[in-house]
Amino acid sequence: MLCIPMDHSLTVGPIAGLEDAEETIGQVARGGATAILAHKGIIRSLRKPVPSGMIVQLSASTTLGTAPNRKVLVASVPESLRLGADAISIHVNIGGKEEPEMLQQLGMISDECEAQSVPFIAMMYPRGENVRDPSDPDVVAHVARIGAEAGADIVKTVYTGSPETFRSVVRRCPVPVVLAGGSKSDSDEALLRMTRDTMEAGAMGVTYGRNVFQHKSPFLITRALRRVVVDRATVEEAMEVLKPASA
Repeated sequence: MLCIPMDHSLTVGPIAGLEDAEETIGQVARGGATAILAHKGIIRSLRKPVPSGMIVQLSASTTLGTAPNRKVLVASVPESLRLGADAISIHVNIGGKEEPEMLQQLGMISDECEAQSVPFIAMMYPRGENVRDPSDPDVVAHVARIGAEAGADIVKTVYTGSPETFRSVVRRCPVPVVLAGGSKSDSDEALLRMTRDTMEAGAMGVTYGRNVFQHKSPFLITRALRRVVVDRATVEEAMEVLKPASA
C-alpha cells in the first residue's frame, strides 16, 4: 500500500502542495500511488477519473476550533460508496478526554463497512493528555491493537523510531499495519530509508502526505517510494529515480 493522504486542508487550510488538489492528485497517481485519501468534497470536485484507489476520509477536526484532537464524522459510508470509494477511513486519537466518542465511531463505522463489504482503514494515533511518549513501542502497539480489535481491516499508525521496535508493533497487530508519514522528512534519502525499514519490519506499506505533496516533484517521489514499497528495491535504487528532480 502506497497511499497519499490529502485530507489536510479541512484541518489546517489550503497549505502548500494542496492549493490545487486535483493537479497534485494527478501527479501522485501517475507516479504509481496505489491509493489517494481525501475528503468527500475533493473527490466530488474531480473532473476526471483517477487511476488509483480512492479512500474517503470520514472524520475531521480543525486547528481553528477549541478541540483539534476531537475527530467527528463529516461523511458517511453510503455517501462515500456513491462517490465510488474503494475504501473508508477514520482518524482516532487515543489517550485524551475525547477518546470515548472516537472509539464509538470506530466501532460503528467498522460495522457499517463490514455490512457493505468495503475495506476499512483506522488511523490510530497516540495523542492526548495521557500520552507521555507517542513513539513508545508499547503505547503504539496498544493503539494499533485497538484499531484491529474494533474491526479495522488495516491499521495506520506512527513510527516507533527503529525497525526493531516497529516490528514488535506489527507482530502484535492481527491485521496489516501501514506507517503514517508524520512531519516533513529531512531528506529524500531519510524518507526512503524509513520506508525500507518499515517494509522490512513487516508493514503492508506507507501513507505519506506532506513528504509527497510538498515535495518539489510529487510525481518523482511517489515513483521512488513505489520502487521501495511495491518493487522492494533498495534505497540506492530508489534514489536513482529522483535524479531528474535534482538535475
